[in-house]
Amino acid sequence: MQPNAVMLAVVLLGNLMLPFASSQNAGFVKSPLSETKLTGDTFELYCEVVGKPPPEIQWWYSEVNRADSFKQLWDGARKRRVAINTAYGTNGVSVLSMTRLTLEDSGTYECRASNDPNRNDLRQNPAITWIRAQATITVLQKPNINASEHIILPLDSPSKPVVLRCNLTTAHWPHTYSFWMKNGQEIPNTRTEQRATTHSITKPRADDSGMYMCVYTFDMAPNGNATIEVKARPEVISHKRSENKNEGENATLYCKSVGYPHPTWLWQKVDGAFYKDIDNTTGRFFITTRDNYTELNILNLDITTDPGLYQCNATNRVGNTTKETILRVRSHLAPLWPFLGVLAEIIILVVIIVVYEKRKKPDDFVDDDEPAGPMKTNSTNNHKDKNIRQRNPK
Repeated sequence: MQPNAVMLAVVLLGNLMLPFASSQNAGFVKSPLSETKLTGDTFELYCEVVGKPPPEIQWWYSEVNRADSFKQLWDGARKRRVAINTAYGTNGVSVLSMTRLTLEDSGTYECRASNDPNRNDLRQNPAITWIRAQATITVLQKPNINASEHIILPLDSPSKPVVLRCNLTTAHWPHTYSFWMKNGQEIPNTRTEQRATTHSITKPRADDSGMYMCVYTFDMAPNGNATIEVKARPEVISHKRSENKNEGENATLYCKSVGYPHPTWLWQKVDGAFYKDIDNTTGRFFITTRDNYTELNILNLDITTDPGLYQCNATNRVGNTTKETILRVRSHLAPLWPFLGVLAEIIILVVIIVVYEKRKKPDDFVDDDEPAGPMKTNSTNNHKDKNIRQRNPK
């Protein structure tokens, strides 16, 4: 065989083998985990795969004790309670979530992945072309808990003590203990083994409002809970009463509130009897809001348009509260005012001295060439000599 023919054969063989050398079979990086849930709850299953080219990901489901009858799951299935979000990049990532669980949602959920070019060929055996990872979801009947109605705190008048109540009436398993939570945090010293539990708020204020939850724990099942909303009109507890800045600088005004639900914030500038709404579309004004906190940033202050009275308004379903901040903007020359004042005083003093000196009478000036006392003249001496000569004839 000629050398050129050998080289050509090597090149052709390399081109044929290149796709196989650069490919990588699909493999799991993270697999879904089994969970036990209560009716009405939500679950999420996470699946991450790697391969070259990126593998396709699918979700399948099989009922309890029916492992041989898998059905593919689609986004929006089961009356739109199923959501599937998948993203492909270096790795393939997919999340299966399901809301408002029922007992019928129990079963085996399977994540399948494949980058085989013939993976969707019905003549191929799926067990060969697809890799699989399974998780078992067990849905149990939620225990029945009777809880207090939602409460609105009357902040305008002295509030009476508020008592929150929960009672575990029906459960398929013995409970171990219960406790209270507020806004996701356990309230200290509220654990009890009783089926009926209470939590008291002796002097309710706006910062006592929030999402309260009584939680019952079980040995063989997930925790059961009931939620009680304690609502209150927002109350602004922290804000800037005034802000002094120089023109060209940036100013930050803020307000912080207590009260539940979290308020909707509105910033306004007061111009006489008019209120001008402020938003993020004006170029120099930027508003940042996080739950019970809001912040207004004003860039490159203008001494002619920006000074004035600003209001933050917090509004929720119960009521609203408004607080005011005065913004003062000084001129660029403001830092020089003390120096200019001293300089002006010096100039005035010099002018006074000059004017005073110019207005003095000539007699007020003393000639240095003149003697300090009266001088004797020759006429006086001659007069004495005359008197002497007149006495001699005697």
